[in-house]
Amino acid sequence: MKEQVAYLDSSAIVKRYIKEPGSDVVRGLYLKAYSGDLKISYSLWNIGEVLGAFDRARHTDRLDEDLFRVVKKRFLLETKRAVKLGILIIVPVKTRILVETWRFIENYHIYEADALQIATAKHLDAKNFLTGDRTLHEIAENENLHSTYLG
Repeated sequence: MKEQVAYLDSSAIVKRYIKEPGSDVVRGLYLKAYSGDLKISYSLWNIGEVLGAFDRARHTDRLDEDLFRVVKKRFLLETKRAVKLGILIIVPVKTRILVETWRFIENYHIYEADALQIATAKHLDAKNFLTGDRTLHEIAENENLHSTYLG
């Protein structure tokens, strides 16, 4: 049986650590991963984007300094632990994936970071693509990825 992989874009990862609409769905995916039912994946690129999202939340007073440190530490520690347990696949930013982003940029008029999410999920043949971005969700569906919008 082929391994089932759920791809999380940065907005979906953030929902794991900051309570927002869709956080329960992401929590459920992590529980399935920890029980061995699927693997979670994201691009190495996402780590920087998630840290940036936490920082923006701190500077817009959605997170105070203490909570910022807590969510940042939880994210980094859980990422390391999940990789060691083999339930998280972090995909490096490879040349062939970047080249594939160019088509998405031109076809959908999106930023390269968003195009990288679609290209990486397709590269993995991910079973599900999770995002809090409605436009990215629609593009993923158009690209024959089963997408879950976490808005």
